[in-house]
Amino acid sequence: MLEKEKESPLSGVIKSLGLVFGDIGTSPIYTLTVIFLFTKPTQENVIGVLSLIVWTLVILVMVKYAWLAMGLGKKGEGGIIVLREILVPLLKSSRQIAFVTLISFIGISLFIGDGIITPAISILSAVEGLLLIPGLENTRQTNLILIAAIIAILLFAFQRKGTEKVAGVFGPLMLLWFLSLSISGIVSIIQVSAVIMAVHPYYAFKFLIENGVNGFFVLSGVILCATGGEALYADMGHLGRKPIVRAWYFVFAALLLNYLGQGAYIIAHPEAKNILFAMVFHQAQSLYVPFLILSVIATVIASQAMISGMFSIVYQGITTHIMPLLKVDYTSAKLKSQIYIGIVNWFLLGTVLFIMYEFKESHRLSAAYGLAVTGTMTLTGIMMAWIFWLKGKIPSAIISFFVTVVAIIFLVSNTYKIPHGGYWSIILALIPFGIIVIYTLGQKRLYRAIKMMDIDVFLKKYNQAYKTMNKIKGRAIFFLMGTKVISPYIVNTMFINNIMYEDNVFVSIITLDDPFEAVGFFKEDLAPGISVFEIQLGYMQIIDVQEILKQAEIDAKAIFYGLDDIVTKNFVWKIFAMIKDLTPSFAQFHKLPSHKLHGVITRVEM
Repeated sequence: MLEKEKESPLSGVIKSLGLVFGDIGTSPIYTLTVIFLFTKPTQENVIGVLSLIVWTLVILVMVKYAWLAMGLGKKGEGGIIVLREILVPLLKSSRQIAFVTLISFIGISLFIGDGIITPAISILSAVEGLLLIPGLENTRQTNLILIAAIIAILLFAFQRKGTEKVAGVFGPLMLLWFLSLSISGIVSIIQVSAVIMAVHPYYAFKFLIENGVNGFFVLSGVILCATGGEALYADMGHLGRKPIVRAWYFVFAALLLNYLGQGAYIIAHPEAKNILFAMVFHQAQSLYVPFLILSVIATVIASQAMISGMFSIVYQGITTHIMPLLKVDYTSAKLKSQIYIGIVNWFLLGTVLFIMYEFKESHRLSAAYGLAVTGTMTLTGIMMAWIFWLKGKIPSAIISFFVTVVAIIFLVSNTYKIPHGGYWSIILALIPFGIIVIYTLGQKRLYRAIKMMDIDVFLKKYNQAYKTMNKIKGRAIFFLMGTKVISPYIVNTMFINNIMYEDNVFVSIITLDDPFEAVGFFKEDLAPGISVFEIQLGYMQIIDVQEILKQAEIDAKAIFYGLDDIVTKNFVWKIFAMIKDLTPSFAQFHKLPSHKLHGVITRVEM
């Protein structure tokens, strides 16, 4: 946090451009192109659509995220898991807590589903700009997909090496991108200044009233302008609130100018298809190729921000025990927040390539895009309004409610996309949702099925055994699930296998409600030969258990941990058992020294 305070305001803004605004910043590549594939580009329609875009950015991004959501945080952190952590302590009913938990699971799943489509649509739409280069007009769509796929493969393959070395250039490159969007927009606005009228909300309402049902469904294309808006809140912890909000005002101005400029270009050239690229090509043919290269770089940066965000949200899911333990690698010696989760990375790449192959063209891909975004916006809006209401901030609660109603309207308009490819958005979200639900229910069922020994019964048996048994010289470490009950693997090790060390350290890892906290300390000894060491960590803290033990001067001859051998005839619990088998054990996840490890298997019937 000290680094953030020392950082100059301009430096923080430029960093935000690279880390936060890639997704929303590349939406001008495809938003108006998609809308005017199905809407006649008359001057009246263009101004109406532009007005809808302007006020969507104001209501769903500026008001909801920049003003309201960013006022809700825990130690500067944001995101749907943070909203859940803020809201749950305010609730009194277990039903309400269960409801909030469910919608947060759905929100996380939709966020992941949305994240898969982001690189596919943004990279593919940028690559399609090649079609305007003389001589490349007849390039086959298959070749464009291949180029986009190669870019995606290189991007995901690079993840293992980390982005620390190149992240510094993301901000300046995105600054250049937004300046290019602004200049291009201004040039077009000068030619057809009537588009400036679109800043008045009257034209948005007029368009919706005059076009009726068709106008309502145009909203499903309009929402594409706000994709990535949730990153303002989700990425708040990386840079702090002020730099992101300051950067947003610059980004908003650039987007506003470019969308109005594109609208002006459509009015003058109603036959245009790939509008942004056609506009730039018309304005400055000699600069078109550099602009196209810059647009591809911008989409790669947008995709990179999404991938990093995905790693963060999955890690939050692991530490809050709603997702299984997955192998996590650190990609930076300096920044512990820079992580790489291999299985997530390759799953994302596989699905991105599949989505590109399935939809083939970016405008068709837009049929799957928007449903997950509006779903996430609706759920976060409900949670925000609820938090403000329970905290007694009535004006903020009322505004949040209004914003949520707007998000619901967009969500309903997007439902027509379901039979046209939108079902993929739901299918993609169902994969993480299914894993989360099965894992959380399975863990609860497993905990009930494991025959834990009450601490008092254990201590009675232990004290007797410790006096009479031959003890192994040195120290052993055991990991506890809690301090009131003892896991069967400890009971089996000490009382059935008769393995008793002179010095036994029971290590308990507690996840706190705060995002960042990592402390380790000794508690009162349980009995002669048993000391208790507690590690407290925040739900967003990436820790090195071995390093914490080393700092506390806990060196052991042996480290014992439990392994569950699940026996079940239930299909759902078989899936749960498979998830447990395919994911790292506790010891592997925390990278404990393999030469000291002893995994003790306990058979459990579920």
